[in-house]
Amino acid sequence: MTSRPPPAPAPHGYISGIAPYVPGEARIVGARRVIRLASNESALGPSPEAITAYRAAAAEMFRYPDGGSTELRQTIAAQFGLDADRIVCGTGSDELIALIARCYAGPGDEVICSRHGFLMYPLAAQAAGAAPVSVPEQNLTADPDAILAHVTPRTRVVFLANPNNPTGTYLSRAAITRLHRNLPASAILVLDAAYAEFVTRNDYEPGLELAANEPNVVMLRTFSKIHALAGLRVGWCYGSAALAEVLNRTRGTFNVGLPAQAAAVASLRDTVSLQRARDHNNEWRPWLEDQIRALGLEVNPGVANFVLVKFAPAPKDAAAAQEFLKSRFILVRQMGAYHLPEYLRITVGTADENRAVVAALAEFLAA
Repeated sequence: MTSRPPPAPAPHGYISGIAPYVPGEARIVGARRVIRLASNESALGPSPEAITAYRAAAAEMFRYPDGGSTELRQTIAAQFGLDADRIVCGTGSDELIALIARCYAGPGDEVICSRHGFLMYPLAAQAAGAAPVSVPEQNLTADPDAILAHVTPRTRVVFLANPNNPTGTYLSRAAITRLHRNLPASAILVLDAAYAEFVTRNDYEPGLELAANEPNVVMLRTFSKIHALAGLRVGWCYGSAALAEVLNRTRGTFNVGLPAQAAAVASLRDTVSLQRARDHNNEWRPWLEDQIRALGLEVNPGVANFVLVKFAPAPKDAAAAQEFLKSRFILVRQMGAYHLPEYLRITVGTADENRAVVAALAEFLAA
């Protein structure tokens, strides 16, 4: 008699409903060099000081890192005028997003996300067993009134990227303040300011003011964008002492690696490289927007380090444009997963990369 194998361990039922996150393409098989404009990575690369610090840390890689990221938190605190004890560092801001969802929401709870917001928010909610609630936007911009209209007694977390990925739009300080004022105290407002350093608008504030003074607000930041440390996975957040304590209880004990901490500290201190990256984006994002509009394509106004481009229906649609660019060894991101199938998101690259993508788009449209 043949015995049946024992049943495999079963995960929570809600796990099966999660669609895994699919990042932007990074390689083309057989290509020696590609232009990578799919993941909003830095155009100029990391600070030379960060590279030096990373290499110096290599000799100590057999040691466990500082589990509290102490020097990194103190450096962040000194730069932004914060309380280091209320800063929590993570393996990218993704870890912090997941921790907040897991610690404050669960089965039976709701987590609010903007319709075209960062995909990690609904995924984190689902992984915690909570129900993600998608809120419509106005002109590809988060709508505070719509968010408030979707708040229920089950709302535990409101995730809001500001500026938003992938639309590039943002909400003013006044709009964010009004949104928070009308949220129940039992709901946490998470302001994800991953692209804050690129914003030059006078009415913008990344969330530090509210996070410093309100117990139900937390601000997220990352070293993956303007600091160009995406491969090292370093992020941080700022909130109340109570919230920081909760996240420290649940995060990985040695979650930020030793070389990553060293590189992040050095990058923060290298204000010259930071300003160079900001100046580059201030020059080339408007150039890219203007050149693409001149081709007859619609570009959504944005304030980050990428542009969102709308294409006509087939045969000159976004999917066809993406494939054509790929044939020219240029990788961009199609936005179907963000409910924007007619759009491509294109990262601001180097001067040569920006010129190359505009030339390729012109060739595509003329074919």
